Amino acid sequence: MQKLSRLRDMIQAWESLGERSKATLELLELSALEDDESLASDLADGAMAIETELNRREFDIILSGEYDDHNALIAIHAGAGGTDSQDWTEMLLRMYTRWAERQKFHTELLDVSMGEEAGIKSVTMEVRGVNAYGYAKAERGVHRLVRLSPYDSAHARHTSFALVEVLPEAEGDVDVTVDLDDLRIDVFKASGAGGQHVQKNSTAVRLTHLPTGVVVSCQNERSQLQNKETAMKILKARLMEIAIKQRAKERDELKGEHIAAGWGNQIRSYVLHPYKMVKDHRTGYESTNPEAVLDGEIDPMVQAFLLSMVEGE
Repeated sequence: MQKLSRLRDMIQAWESLGERSKATLELLELSALEDDESLASDLADGAMAIETELNRREFDIILSGEYDDHNALIAIHAGAGGTDSQDWTEMLLRMYTRWAERQKFHTELLDVSMGEEAGIKSVTMEVRGVNAYGYAKAERGVHRLVRLSPYDSAHARHTSFALVEVLPEAEGDVDVTVDLDDLRIDVFKASGAGGQHVQKNSTAVRLTHLPTGVVVSCQNERSQLQNKETAMKILKARLMEIAIKQRAKERDELKGEHIAAGWGNQIRSYVLHPYKMVKDHRTGYESTNPEAVLDGEIDPMVQAFLLSMVEGE
């Protein structure tokens, strides 16, 4: 039913665009006969809106991968850089949350591990919406930040790193089975702010998939059962990602070596000092407005990367 709904929405959008184009052409012919400048100006604005919508719809067609139409799980992990990298992880979380809002996607935090002094050690966020994984997959890789550190008493320039993982959410039409005999389930007390907020019961859950060694945990929910269900959702997504990589590896062995642009380290650099620039190292795309990028305006870089992948294939 979800797939049917997505296909119905896509068809209705194209039909609506066709009707708008037809109506605009008819009005264009009418304005030419009547020589109405005000009508011509309105038609020009309408034509630009149609062109913008057409470009977006055509770009959606690029997202035809096996799991592109699925929801996405975005996991961000602090890397080298200490407290600065944990702060950088929190900045990236805000960037992707703002981006999702612009796309009219729905987000939900599934698991958060806070830093000791500031920021976030690691976080997993669910992003729900049409083609959420298709767009978000462009962000997987290492993200590098260069700035004057607010956590350095000398206010020196620091470089911080964070790893972004993007997984397709396992939905009902995907064959991902987890044998309970292959799981080790550990429960522990969830970390909190301390004081009256200290957890007295072991509600947090850690799942270890013994055959692959994949470990996931969840402590955000109030009950152990809810945390176990959320952890299982994350585990299935990670197992599906492993299966996707294995199939891609098998295809590469058949057709010869092909290095995908999205799998290298340091896919993007965000420089706030001594100059301001965001550069995607995979495509060469640059922006001199890092504030806007960190506020969620990442679509140009996402689209440039996805187009480069299509051209490469």
